[in-house]
Amino acid sequence: MNKLIALLLGLALLQNADAQNDYPVDKRRVLFHDGIDKYQKKVYSLDGKTDSTIMIARDETVNLQIEYALIDKVDELQKTIELDSTLSHNAKIKYLRGLETMVKGYVTNYRKRDFPATMAPALVNGFEQGMALDEKGQSIEPVVNNNIYAVGKILIDCFAILPENPGTQVSKIIIIRKYLSNHPDEILNTLKTNTDLPFTDSLIAVAAHNDPMRLYDFASAHDKLSGRIHSNQDSLVQTIVLLSKSKSGQLYFPFLDMLVKNKITIEEIDKQKENDISYYKLLVKTRIDYVGRVIGPQKDTPMEMDALTKMMVSKAKNTFISQINGLHDSPDPVRFKVLDPLNAQELYYLCVLGEEEIYTSSYIGVFKRIFQKMKVPRGDSLILSVNADYFRKFIKMAAAYNTLNDFLKSMPQENATSLMRAFMFGLEKSATAKNMEDAVDVADSYSSIFEKNKQVAKLMLDEANWNFTRCQRNNDKNGQVVYMLEKTLFESADTSKNIDLAQKLGIPPIYSVNYNALVDDSGRIVQQVFFYGDEDKDGQNSYANFMSLFRGRPEWSVAENPNWVTIKSTKGKPVWIFANKPLYGENDPDAKAQAALDQYLDSKDIHPTIFIHRGHSYHVKYSLEQIQPSAKIVILGSCGGYNNLHEVLSISEDAHIISSKQVGTRTVNEPILEEINKAIRNGKNIEWMNMWSDLSKRFSGEAKSRFEDYIPPYKNLGALFIKAYKKQVEVEEN
Repeated sequence: MNKLIALLLGLALLQNADAQNDYPVDKRRVLFHDGIDKYQKKVYSLDGKTDSTIMIARDETVNLQIEYALIDKVDELQKTIELDSTLSHNAKIKYLRGLETMVKGYVTNYRKRDFPATMAPALVNGFEQGMALDEKGQSIEPVVNNNIYAVGKILIDCFAILPENPGTQVSKIIIIRKYLSNHPDEILNTLKTNTDLPFTDSLIAVAAHNDPMRLYDFASAHDKLSGRIHSNQDSLVQTIVLLSKSKSGQLYFPFLDMLVKNKITIEEIDKQKENDISYYKLLVKTRIDYVGRVIGPQKDTPMEMDALTKMMVSKAKNTFISQINGLHDSPDPVRFKVLDPLNAQELYYLCVLGEEEIYTSSYIGVFKRIFQKMKVPRGDSLILSVNADYFRKFIKMAAAYNTLNDFLKSMPQENATSLMRAFMFGLEKSATAKNMEDAVDVADSYSSIFEKNKQVAKLMLDEANWNFTRCQRNNDKNGQVVYMLEKTLFESADTSKNIDLAQKLGIPPIYSVNYNALVDDSGRIVQQVFFYGDEDKDGQNSYANFMSLFRGRPEWSVAENPNWVTIKSTKGKPVWIFANKPLYGENDPDAKAQAALDQYLDSKDIHPTIFIHRGHSYHVKYSLEQIQPSAKIVILGSCGGYNNLHEVLSISEDAHIISSKQVGTRTVNEPILEEINKAIRNGKNIEWMNMWSDLSKRFSGEAKSRFEDYIPPYKNLGALFIKAYKKQVEVEEN
């Protein structure tokens, strides 16, 4: 059928091509015809080629439809307008200018969101219908109303040419409504400059349900829109207005859903919010209730769960984790005293929400106390008591910190098996190109499990195969991709199988980095290292240890200024290393030092290919903000959680990432950097497997145990899953 349509359209195009320019054009209007022709030529070049075919859609039939509409149909309209004896000279100019505006609108908006290339036939038909109405002095409103936003938007511009169509102004209001229907996140920005739209009140209510926190911000302002919000009678809007009047509004927001449903009062929250521990307890209780509603029969999604989770993360880190981390040299009774008021569920959330911050010893202490707080210390009961919230994260962390065996042994064997099957089941439901955290957590956990519990590892591999078959049977393509990747990554952990993941997954090499890939246009390899000044001197000590690798060494030269140090190789291949100083004091002098270094590198057009984060995990977000797409190797230390891996690979999709399951240590960091620098200074490729084998021989005792927590790029299954999944999604889309 498509071939027949394409053939007929092709014949029509051929016939019309022969019929062009077969009518006289008044010389007063030649320029207006030329203007249309100019943009028609630009339609042909939208595909990047200067030829006489349009190839902007994948479907040949669609390309022919676009060409017929914007070339042949427009040519027909030009002829109709020019030869219409009932139209005055000015009217002909108006419609010719309108045609030019239409084709120009298509060309200039091509590739913009809301302006699909396929709209061409509807656009030209809409113009023809609008012109018929305009000739009779009638409004174009019905045409605008009956078409999508993009078509209507361009048509309004076509008929706003003087004398303006009587329906232009009302059509603009229709277009605003259409646009905001597609983009409710833009409602408040639009209303800020258009507060008197006839549907302002209904839009405010929509904005409240779409993004309550944003409405809160607008309600807190003192302008005309704020006044309209305050006078709105919607119950949710009124609740948000009430919160906006309070200095503590942000502390109430996590409970917005319960406030609207009258399940809690401001007064009840007030009794808890001044005490961090009581407030955290209320947050946890609310979170467990919300998750129960999400997974329950009603499938209800409470408002502002994100605000609740963000507040829980903030309180968990600032009230508890930072304190127990900071007291790492104190006796356990002193160090963990702040946790005494917390029950098992509240301790559980400290673990899963503090993944990026919690020290190894802090995690072990919290893990032990979870079970000490339970009357019957069973892991399955714990997971049920939190409605299985973050259970994959908890299992992944238990695997990383070597507590998974204890966790699984705390419950009957059949329940442990069921839990691990649930760990593997349904990963396709949450995996998207933008968020694949559950699947990445599963992949991340496997290498630790494979090393410590072969029986559980075998169960996971069996479940990956079973789920792959299930998704095949259900014709679930996303599920097939997810489980194909999981089982391939699992199988690769067994080095006896000699699986080449790069080849099997269709991703760039993961076992080595070619020397030439690290070299910039000037023939040098550039590194950037991020240090941070800390009250506990961690960053300053880390910097001192790092500099000991270079100071006084004949193969390196060191130069410095108040903000950063420049290290250059004096022997072998050119290697340049820039590291900001870990300045500490008021107004974040370390941030200013980094900014000065970034500005210098930018001014010199220097783009590092190796980036190294040194410092506490709460600093890592500032390092990630400065990583460039040129990155080929990124060393994150203990900051290798999903969000950071995803962020790095969003910046540089082929980056090789080194991270640690637990808190990094200079006794391991420095030897890794030495090996990398030795290789590149000698002009050699970086061979990760050989390097890791050589490094393992350098360590013994506790240092060897710490080194084993470091994950080389070829074993970073979470990062490899992200790379491979994105690649598979691209293949499916193309």
